[in-house]
Amino acid sequence: MTGIDDIDRRILRALREDATVSTGALGRRLGLSQPAIWRRIRRLHDTGILAGRRLVLDREALGFGVTVFLGIRLARKGGANLDEFERAARAIPEVQTIEHVLGLYDYRLRVVARDLADFERVLRRRIMTLPGAGNVEANVMLSEERLPGPL
Repeated sequence: MTGIDDIDRRILRALREDATVSTGALGRRLGLSQPAIWRRIRRLHDTGILAGRRLVLDREALGFGVTVFLGIRLARKGGANLDEFERAARAIPEVQTIEHVLGLYDYRLRVVARDLADFERVLRRRIMTLPGAGNVEANVMLSEERLPGPL
């Protein structure tokens, strides 16, 4: 991570905490002018260090009380099978993340459901019918702690 200084790191930390903070408020907090903060944020975007801003939804408040991590080993491997599997998995709205991994499984999926019965429906009707899906292992999330990251 080259080309950033301590001020950039402080900006990134502040944006990680609250990406909606105004450049004026951020400037006052860091002792810089609003235009200086704006230029630095623009540069962080232009260099790809800041890749975007995301809205974080409260899944429980939306009625999705169960999160399950799935480890999936493909029955057949190959470039076409990987693409077909990923395309089909992206089409399932309950699948929040698709990670192609190295190790015991080929893929790790984060799946949300309203409850365990809803998860079973998603598993039977959607996950188990994914092209190339072989062995599937499920781990139900009991709690989650967000860690601040490397900055």
